Amino acid sequence: MAGGRQICNGCGIQLAVPPSAQTIRCSICQTVTSVQPISYSYVQTTTNHDPVRQATRWFKGVLNNVSNTIDSVVASSINNSGSTRPSTYSYYLPIQRPLAFPPVHGKKRALLIGVSYRSRRYELKGSVNDVNCLKFLLIEKLGYPKDSILVLTEDEREWIPTKRNIQRALQWLMEGCKSGDSLVFHYSGHGAQQPNRNGDEVDGFDETICPLDYEKEGMILDDEINSTIVRPLPKGATLHAIIDACHSGTVLDLPYFCRMNKNGYYTWEDHSPPSGAYKGTTGGLALCFSACDDDQTSADTSALSGNAMTGAMTYSFIQAVQSAPGLTYGALLIAMRTAIREAKTGIRFNGPITSVLRKLFHIGLSQEPQLSSSEKFDIYSKRVVL
Repeated sequence: MAGGRQICNGCGIQLAVPPSAQTIRCSICQTVTSVQPISYSYVQTTTNHDPVRQATRWFKGVLNNVSNTIDSVVASSINNSGSTRPSTYSYYLPIQRPLAFPPVHGKKRALLIGVSYRSRRYELKGSVNDVNCLKFLLIEKLGYPKDSILVLTEDEREWIPTKRNIQRALQWLMEGCKSGDSLVFHYSGHGAQQPNRNGDEVDGFDETICPLDYEKEGMILDDEINSTIVRPLPKGATLHAIIDACHSGTVLDLPYFCRMNKNGYYTWEDHSPPSGAYKGTTGGLALCFSACDDDQTSADTSALSGNAMTGAMTYSFIQAVQSAPGLTYGALLIAMRTAIREAKTGIRFNGPITSVLRKLFHIGLSQEPQLSSSEKFDIYSKRVVL
């Protein structure tokens, strides 16, 4: 078998199948699904790519997700929110009254979402840490007002990251947006893909994010994210999205994707949909840093921080922005990729493994952060200003 796509028997998402695999484990629900013969219409083209290298990259990416089961000690400095974690929580309980999000005001505001999926097989240990770390960066280093940052995590008493709440929060982020505004949207949680049904995806798949209640209410598609926070963005406003999730390369459906090789050379790929649908803004600039390409998985790991579970992409982003202010987009992207590539995986093995696997895991994490944009620009001359 040359690899392709398989529907998970557990949660129904599309899984990337490695060459010659007979079974595949879902990175979200951990269900093992038998691989069936696939139609050639779902086989991805591998022109100019080494199939062995592709299989190795896929294998590393999937196994890196095992890192979300590692026990870790979370440094007290990470949890600055002061919120109280509920002892039990059922996301099936409906919210009885509309949430009152903070009033929208100021030139700078941010929406930070961290989904842990607590007490489930696919629980993530670093999502809330990611939100708390980025919130600290925005307030203490970049001058964002505390009351202009909306946080949705399972630590919040009301603002929990259900599908309905995330949808309303995205609308909150854009409310009254005007020229000169700087917006940040951060999501740390699971991401997936679904077959595209409206002809606006080059590869035939929509990218998604997975709210806390996605098993009941469904995922949020890239189409909806684009229509809510990208297309309404007015001239003179800037949106930075920081998406730490699997399959997140084009999760904002932006028209241009920065394809960069390991030597730092890049080209802007035109990702305008075949259907001709417009995916740009109303004149503003939208940019997205994502954890990995659409066919890659991302890691929840202690490999970079050393003592606390974090998303590899979020941690490397914060580390680069904080240690070297004024980086260009190209320099920031390279810094993030280098940090992740050189990090140990932080995976703990409970049994004997072969020397081949040991060598494979010690070369670092396999994901590669990506950049997409609503317009083309020189990534080595334009500086990142959040």
